[in-house]
Amino acid sequence: MTIEIENLHKAFGRHEALRGLSLTVPEGSAYALIGANGAGKTTTIKTVMNIIRPTRGVTRILGVDSRRLDVPQLQQIGYVSENQDMPARLTVGQYLAYLRPFYRSWDDDLERSIVTELRLPRERRIGDLSHGMRMKMALACALPFRPRILVLDEPFSGLDPLVRDEFMERMLQGLGDMTVLISSHELSDIEGITTHVGFIDQGRLLFQESMADLSGRFRAVRVTLDAMMKPQAPVPEAWLQLATAGSVVTFFDTRFDASRLAAQIAALFRGVRSIDVQPVALRTIFTTLARTSRDEQS
Repeated sequence: MTIEIENLHKAFGRHEALRGLSLTVPEGSAYALIGANGAGKTTTIKTVMNIIRPTRGVTRILGVDSRRLDVPQLQQIGYVSENQDMPARLTVGQYLAYLRPFYRSWDDDLERSIVTELRLPRERRIGDLSHGMRMKMALACALPFRPRILVLDEPFSGLDPLVRDEFMERMLQGLGDMTVLISSHELSDIEGITTHVGFIDQGRLLFQESMADLSGRFRAVRVTLDAMMKPQAPVPEAWLQLATAGSVVTFFDTRFDASRLAAQIAALFRGVRSIDVQPVALRTIFTTLARTSRDEQS
């Protein structure tokens, strides 16, 4: 595993941002950390990067305790954050020149290619760049040394759609064998690259699994009946957000099995005319789970 988090706690005064969080990011994966605002995603990433210290627990990256990261590890880790600090007085070209000597694997040709593709003006001061251009600048600083791990903390926050597309296109080109840890509210943008997902709620990990498994077990179901009726018994726990509108029943099945689903529906409803089952996008999975978690806590 390239990133490991064990029983991570972080308190800011009386507020517990992380409460016993544990997760693993497999090597070569693109791991999406998802959750509502304030769930603890950024705190998790900043702890992994040793920007903040945990109250207790351990984070490891490349097999090393994050609190002991040194040059050999830092030369293999790229980091992009929505609030990344860069020297405002330096130009784009000056800052890239400043960074080159710190990375033995810095690829000058790759740097030129990235700067050209992202249309970064080498002579402009970083302090004069728009938010979108600063985010592209951060990516241009994180990729030329071909890191083993790329950590992205809300990289799309505040970006217009065109800049997001340019950012994603360049990132996809640079992925290669990198391991990626990304937190983002723009779930539709990251769904195409995500191989694994972890869902955080109020500082705790509700689940983590591969996208293949998650997509395979999650379905939107629409049942059309001959007439309006309620279920004749309690519905399975795996059915979430069940709703009825006239003779139509809808829900999300989080443990989908085609043969079992048909039998469950037949046992609960009479006069079933049709059953429509559809795959579910990551964004819908997230909002469904978030609503369910909120409803259980209220």
